Amino acid sequence: MDKQTTIAFILIGAILVLWLYISAPPPKQPSNEKQKTILAQDSLKAKLKDSVITKLKEPKDTTSVFGSVKEKSEKEIFLNIQTDLARIEFSNKGANFRRVYLSKYNNWYATSKDTNNNYIYKHVQLINYLDGGSYDLSFVSVDGKIVNTKDLVFSCDKNKGMYKVSKDDSLIINYKFELEPGKYIQKSYIFYGNSYEIKSRITFAGFENLINNNSYDLIWSHGLRQVGRNSVDESNYSNASVFYGDEQVKVDASTIGEKVIKEVRGRVDWLAIRNKYFTTIMIPSNPQKVEEAYIEGTRKAVGKDGVLEIYNGRLTMPFQNQKIETQSFSIYIGPIDYYQLKALGDNLVNLVDFGSFLGMQFFIRPIAEYLFLPLFKFLHSFIPNYGFVLIIFSIIIKIVVYPLTKSSYQSMKKMQALQPKIAEIKEKFKDDPQKMNKETMKLYSTYGINPAGGCLPLLLQMPIFVALWGMFQSAIELRQQPFIWWINDLSQPDVIYNLGFKLPFLGIQEISGLAVLMGITTFVQQKMTVKDPKQQSLVYIMPIMLTLLFMSFPSGLNLYYFMFNVLSIGQQYYINHKSGNVELVPVANSKKKKGFMTKLMEAAEEQAKNQQKKRK
Repeated sequence: MDKQTTIAFILIGAILVLWLYISAPPPKQPSNEKQKTILAQDSLKAKLKDSVITKLKEPKDTTSVFGSVKEKSEKEIFLNIQTDLARIEFSNKGANFRRVYLSKYNNWYATSKDTNNNYIYKHVQLINYLDGGSYDLSFVSVDGKIVNTKDLVFSCDKNKGMYKVSKDDSLIINYKFELEPGKYIQKSYIFYGNSYEIKSRITFAGFENLINNNSYDLIWSHGLRQVGRNSVDESNYSNASVFYGDEQVKVDASTIGEKVIKEVRGRVDWLAIRNKYFTTIMIPSNPQKVEEAYIEGTRKAVGKDGVLEIYNGRLTMPFQNQKIETQSFSIYIGPIDYYQLKALGDNLVNLVDFGSFLGMQFFIRPIAEYLFLPLFKFLHSFIPNYGFVLIIFSIIIKIVVYPLTKSSYQSMKKMQALQPKIAEIKEKFKDDPQKMNKETMKLYSTYGINPAGGCLPLLLQMPIFVALWGMFQSAIELRQQPFIWWINDLSQPDVIYNLGFKLPFLGIQEISGLAVLMGITTFVQQKMTVKDPKQQSLVYIMPIMLTLLFMSFPSGLNLYYFMFNVLSIGQQYYINHKSGNVELVPVANSKKKKGFMTKLMEAAEEQAKNQQKKRK
């Protein structure tokens, strides 16, 4: 969860606590664990790590067994594979991905118009081919030279051209770099028509006694291309991670100019690099054979307000010095789609970010993963427009939390009816705070009222709201999905006016229509709910604060909360007019257990008496 979202929840929580404090008689932030920075301590290891992120010059020393490799100047040849989901461009240089276009996802900006004057959008392309390699091999030769396959020219068993793979079909392509007869590196790929997964097999033949350290690295460098409309928003969700020891270990660069590093040893199920909506994953078929995994990230400023995060990863695999050695992997380059990743297994669904708040992931994630997401997908199965799905979704959630909100409204009405009696007690015992508190608690007990009854149901709803917040913030289902009128993308703010400048301290430049509507409905709801004169400031503070905070949030999220507010107003109106004025009736409490607040006040009073005795 990004900084702005965290601040939003902290402020909302603070208002709820303040409300409880005002309504009732007076009766660190968790520190984020700093990611460890691991520094290389021997020179060879440092060179290996540097090879992940820098373009190393191949040595010109012809005495090296790989010394003359770069002297080959064969023409770069491209091969195109078209599946139902992607178009993948391969280069014989490095036998590697050069471009990967996802057919179901478009860029943000149109490039041209067709004959009917409709905008034409290009598909997103995820590979940073100009900055560095992807899925490369790197190792140290016996004579101490660092070799990276991104610089090697491979031959292919397929001719240049386009190869289509549809539905349940598959295609196998083999690339080979031959050092000399009987000594070669082969990279083989299997493409499937209906999957983002690509199977890969790496073979070393005749390389015994040619590779130092008995290991080689499988490298993904320069992460993924930035394809989001807002670079700051995209960077807030970008990171690199490995699944190691039955948990996901992440690096997330959050400070400009600071490099964050993680290195783990032993079984690694997968290594992933992601941005907000897309990811690339390297999955070894035999996780036990992974010797080491290394991930790093850097955050840097771009232009005036932009941000760019670059992530790199490396899996170190064993080389057993055999005549022929083969390792198999799966490569996933595609959307962070829960059901696509779930089909692949290996705990890949951990890449789907359902949000977190104050360490509540263990409770929030199951709600989003097993309740809200299936319901969301079910509704879309017969409602094609995601905007209407969100409206129906908000109605269902409102029905689910109705008992809690009803209890909250009724408790607040009782508290309002009790205010004149509380005022009398405060006036009568204004010079004796302890007596005043005791009598107030006695009054609550007499009429069977819990002073926390108004806020407690709201606090119980917080996990639900946080789970929805996280799901709608990063759900790829909402990406570029239009609703109606001016709302043309539910994953982006619905801008109705651009100020042309940023408001001081707030950083707001674009005005969101749904954020304004949500603020208005919040004001109406507060006006209907808050009757205590001491709480009137909340009627104005909360709507303004929420409006400003929600200005930069996705329109899908704002649409949901706007509809939820509208339904809450209707519910409040119904409760107020159905139940009328609350009649305070004393309850029989001779056998009733004392409430928590009563016990707390009695304990405080007893402690005060003991202190007075000690002073005497």
